[in-house]
Amino acid sequence: QVQLQESGPGLVKPSQTLSLTCTVSGGSITANSYYWSWIRQPPGKGLEWMGAIGYSDSTYYSLSLKSRTSISRDSSKNQFTLQLRSVTPEDTAVYSCVSQSVSSRQVVAWGQGTQVTVSS
Repeated sequence: QVQLQESGPGLVKPSQTLSLTCTVSGGSITANSYYWSWIRQPPGKGLEWMGAIGYSDSTYYSLSLKSRTSISRDSSKNQFTLQLRSVTPEDTAVYSCVSQSVSSRQVVAWGQGTQVTVSS
């Protein structure tokens, strides 16, 4: 069973870059049946899909975040990483890494989520 775990700083200053890493266990991030994605939930708001990376290193981003977001992976460590540039307090949220089925787009596994606060 695939398990995911987020790691990274819980506090980021405005205008800086938010960087989070997701470590995957119980499965390979090079498997061609999954996308590896980031989802966030700001306080009092719904879930927002941010982007994903596929098995061929193809990347897909939310249109609203595309200009500020990069997702990459390190296959040797079985990890993938989110970078969100030029953050503002509106980027404060719980950030979760997930795996999604390529065929159905359904989320099949979630990380526990990590709180990131943007504040000076």
